[in-house]
Amino acid sequence: MGKGPLDLIDYGSLGQVLDVKGVIARVPELALVADVIPVPFKAIPSTALGWPEWKELLLICDRLSAEHPDLAGIVVTHGTASLEETAYFLSLTLKIPQPVVLVGAQRPASALAGDGPMNLLNGCRVAADPRARGLGALVLLNDEIQAAREVTKTSTLRMQTFRTPDFGVLGQADADAIVWYRKPLRRLAPDTEFDVRGMEALPRVDVAYVYAGADGAAIEAFVAAGAKGIVTAGFAPGYVTPAMSAAMAAAVKKGVAVVLSSRAGSGRVGRTTKNAALGFVTADNLNPQKARILLALALAHGVTDLERVFAEY
Repeated sequence: MGKGPLDLIDYGSLGQVLDVKGVIARVPELALVADVIPVPFKAIPSTALGWPEWKELLLICDRLSAEHPDLAGIVVTHGTASLEETAYFLSLTLKIPQPVVLVGAQRPASALAGDGPMNLLNGCRVAADPRARGLGALVLLNDEIQAAREVTKTSTLRMQTFRTPDFGVLGQADADAIVWYRKPLRRLAPDTEFDVRGMEALPRVDVAYVYAGADGAAIEAFVAAGAKGIVTAGFAPGYVTPAMSAAMAAAVKKGVAVVLSSRAGSGRVGRTTKNAALGFVTADNLNPQKARILLALALAHGVTDLERVFAEY
């Protein structure tokens, strides 16, 4: 909540966050599209979310699916900062048949012409659509339905911030209908090899940003901190500096998995003879923050064929 209807940037300084009942109360039109069951979780900024909250959210989804046999779907309200990461984690680990749709808002609930209410309503419409089943976790903002694996936040303030750069939307939530145009082909929930319900933690995986003149200090620090995996946000199409490459090669010899991603925001990282010889894995077209999640899950499950994992998911 902000200081007034024109506070579109500084609203977080007040620390006022609506809980799920408060959010739903602002959108009475939800009753026109679904019978909504409010489920309290944590009314905290998405910058504060990570593994503990992801696992708790996963268990809540399990419980709701078991308790409500007639449940059509689940909608998760989420801050936009880390929304794509939560969505991808769920898309890799959910084991329930119902679709899970994540929605957010670029403007606070107190803003003039806020986008939250329509995003929430459309999220419920998508979650209730039988055609959403089997597509993993989905993201719905700005009337657009996106796949969790592919969508990313591309703008700090614009309403059309969530985009799928390489492939585009799965469908759209229009006023007269939910329309679909394509399906993702990569493996996703509930048909995955990842089950984290009995896990207390995920292995540490860090992201190293690549820039002109970067040395190996960050890589060495991550290894010293106990990283089991490192993902690079490399020069397009996935290159790193010579100094970083040397530090990464040393990390591999110590048993640390190294995955090459790109900071470009679009496109695959190709597998080269040199990188293969050094033991580096390629992230395909996953961005660094999502490659980190997939790598952590693979390491947690003892997967050794990481190239296969990044090719399948």
